[in-house]
Amino acid sequence: MFDPKTRVLVVDDMTTMRKLVMKICTDLGLTDITEAADGEKAWALINTEIKPIGLVISDWNMPHLTGLDLLKRVRADARHKAMPFLLVTAEAEAAQVSEAVKAGVDNYIVKPFNAQTLTEKLEAIHKKRS
Repeated sequence: MFDPKTRVLVVDDMTTMRKLVMKICTDLGLTDITEAADGEKAWALINTEIKPIGLVISDWNMPHLTGLDLLKRVRADARHKAMPFLLVTAEAEAAQVSEAVKAGVDNYIVKPFNAQTLTEKLEAIHKKRS
């Protein structure tokens, strides 16, 4: 699993979903968690944080900048392109999954999900990255 001090950015326009994901991350022992209500705010945090973000968990469908567009920005920027990225979506269509994979997502999770599923996805990302 990720180092407990890994800086995690949780991005979702729904406060309850952010809180749920943050609670699961805390339960997994992660201690440095930041949140953003949309992709634009997340992009600003990624670019202004003194301590770099070590993992992004982002919703797909958000106003201002979608999770997919945030992922594309991250992958296009040499400073951040290696950042682990998990997309959370309500869509399970093959075309969307394919688009996310082409954009460089590390993994994705379909809503609704539980703590075990999120844990498994994070472990898979960590294993792939290690």
